[in-house]
Amino acid sequence: MRTPARARPAGRGAKGATTVAAPPEKRAQATQSSAPLQGPTTQRGQKLRAANFKSDPRWDFEEEYSLEVGGLKTTCPDSVKVKASKSPWLQNLFLPNLTLFLDSRHFNQSEWDRLEHFPPPFGFMELNFSLVQKVVTRFPPVPQQQLLLASLPAGSSQCIRCAVVGNGGILNNSHMGQEIDSHDYVFRLSGAIIKGYEQDVGTRTSFYGFTAFSLTQSLIILGSRGFRHAPLGKDVRYLHFLEGTRDYEWLEALLLNQTLVKKNLFWFRFLRSKTLNSVHWRIYRPTTGALLLLTALQLCDQVSAYGFITEGHERFSDHYYDKSWKRTVFYINHDFKLERTLWKRLHDEGIIWLYQRPVL
Repeated sequence: MRTPARARPAGRGAKGATTVAAPPEKRAQATQSSAPLQGPTTQRGQKLRAANFKSDPRWDFEEEYSLEVGGLKTTCPDSVKVKASKSPWLQNLFLPNLTLFLDSRHFNQSEWDRLEHFPPPFGFMELNFSLVQKVVTRFPPVPQQQLLLASLPAGSSQCIRCAVVGNGGILNNSHMGQEIDSHDYVFRLSGAIIKGYEQDVGTRTSFYGFTAFSLTQSLIILGSRGFRHAPLGKDVRYLHFLEGTRDYEWLEALLLNQTLVKKNLFWFRFLRSKTLNSVHWRIYRPTTGALLLLTALQLCDQVSAYGFITEGHERFSDHYYDKSWKRTVFYINHDFKLERTLWKRLHDEGIIWLYQRPVL
C-alpha cells in the first residue's frame, strides 16, 4: 500500500507525503499568514497539540521538502512537468521530484521531529510515534518514486496518459466511459460504483485512492448499491491517504490480520459537529479527490479529470450514482470553491484537461 506526498500545485504546499507510502507534507496556503514564523520545537517533552494554536501554525522551515535525488525523468515533450516548468504561475510551485510515498526508508527520528509540526494528512502532529513507526517500517523502500515511468521500457519517450475519475454528478449520462478507459491508467476514489454506470465512468481501475473514513463510509452507504469492497485486481494499486490515528490503526490491523473495533473507524465529526460553529483550523484538509488528482499530476505526463467540481455544478446531483437528485453540500472541512478555481486554472493553462459541461 502506498501513499502520495502532499498536494502542491495550488499554493506553496507539501512537506513530505501521506498515503501509505508518502511522507506527510505541510499544506499549501492560499494567502500568506500574518502570524510570525516559528522555529521547530527542540525538546522532546514539548509535544505539539492543535489546541495550542488558534490558527494554522507557520514555521520557518515550511519550504523544506523531501525530494527524490537521481530519480527518473520524463522524456515526454508534452508532459505536465514540462508545461509546469514553463508556466510563470507553476514553475516555482510544482516540484517534479517530490517524494510521494511514505516508506521505511523515509521514516526516521529527524523526519518525525520535522513533520510532527504539521497535522495529518500533512504531517504527524498528535499522532503516536510507536504506532506510526510500527506501521511505516513494514513498508519496504520504494525503488522509484516515479512508479509509472519505471514501468516503461528503457529509452521510451511514451507519454503516460491518466484519467482521474471523481464521483461528481456531472458524469451521469456523460457517455465518457469509453474515453476514460482509453487512458493508460485510470484513478478512482472512495465509493467508485462501476456496475450500471460503465457507459459514463468506464470499467478499468489502475489506482484507487481512499482514507479509512471514506472507504468505510462508502461501504456502509453504498453497500446495498453494489459497492461491497475496494476495487480488486492484480494490477490495482492502492493510495491510502493517512489523515489521522484511525488510518494508522486501520493499517496496523490490516497488516497484522486483526479485527479493529468499529468505533475506531466510523467518524461523524463533519455531519453535526459543534466544531462547525467555531473557527477550528484543524479540521480542514483537501478533498480525497483533490489529493488523488494532485498525486496523478506527479505520476503522469498527461492528466484528464472527470467528475470533479466545475462551474455550474449546481445543475447536477452530488454523485453520478445518486438515485434521486441531491444538492452538493459544502462542509467547512473542505474548500470546494478553492478546488474548483484550481482545476479550472490548470485546465485553462493546458496543464490538465477537465471534463466540463457548457453552462446553458
